[in-house]
Amino acid sequence: MKRRYEEEFMAFAAARSAPLFRSACVLTSGDVHLAEDLVQDTLGRTYANWRKIAQVDDPAAYTHTVLVRTYLSYRRRRSSSEQPTDALPDSGAATEHDATLRVTLLDALGRLSARDRAVLLLRYWEDRSVEQTAAILQVRPGAVRNQSMRALARIRDLLGHELSELVSP
Repeated sequence: MKRRYEEEFMAFAAARSAPLFRSACVLTSGDVHLAEDLVQDTLGRTYANWRKIAQVDDPAAYTHTVLVRTYLSYRRRRSSSEQPTDALPDSGAATEHDATLRVTLLDALGRLSARDRAVLLLRYWEDRSVEQTAAILQVRPGAVRNQSMRALARIRDLLGHELSELVSP
């Protein structure tokens, strides 16, 4: 029985790969590498549920829907905004000054409470919204705004004149 489903899926995948790839190329504006990844992911998801999908009236349409949803899911991810380029940006080689700044900031963060560190990490390091941070910490958005203001003020107090010395050109 399992063998029969595998053979059916292999025949289906062989027949649908090219049409799925063409659709994926259109979705990705011609990015063939991303299109290949999307087709592979779509076929993987289809294979995982093939016993159910094989019973559907039109497995090809179902799989096409999976492709579109996989693409939309990819676009929602933060990493999807990365774009390959043939030129590297200017080197941001770390200097001794950068290392000193980093150590000073990490030391100051270490002196904050765990909750303050978490708020600053989520809001400014991971660049999350107030609402996302609130959901993760299970507090209200107003609490996140207040806590981030207080934590930043505490960091400024801890660093005092050190910060201005470290960030000046």
